[in-house]
Amino acid sequence: MLTPKSLLLILSSVSLNALAQVVLRKAMLLVPAQPSAAPLRLALQLLSNPYLWSGLCCYALSIGLWLAVLSKVQVSLAYPMLSVGYIIAAMLGYVFLHESLSPYRMLGIGVICLGVILISRTE
Repeated sequence: MLTPKSLLLILSSVSLNALAQVVLRKAMLLVPAQPSAAPLRLALQLLSNPYLWSGLCCYALSIGLWLAVLSKVQVSLAYPMLSVGYIIAAMLGYVFLHESLSPYRMLGIGVICLGVILISRTE
């Protein structure tokens, strides 16, 4: 059974995971394209990029929350809820990175979420 507390943990974990994706994308957009002969320069630029560190922190927090979820909710119910991250990531990408959100993409995300709703209604 999915309690309100469990649902909050799931949504928090999934939201942090989606935020991590968007922040890491932003980190990579700020790193200029590097020739293959400059891996050290790329590594130094990445290590000094606050977006990279922010994204990694979001992932770490997301994992911690997900472990709390798995201690309370069956994996067969919890894991499909990760697909809510598709909605969150698409919206964050649209708002903060000005990425496209076509009708086909929105339809695909909707179909996935419909499946999650069906899964969450079963035990």
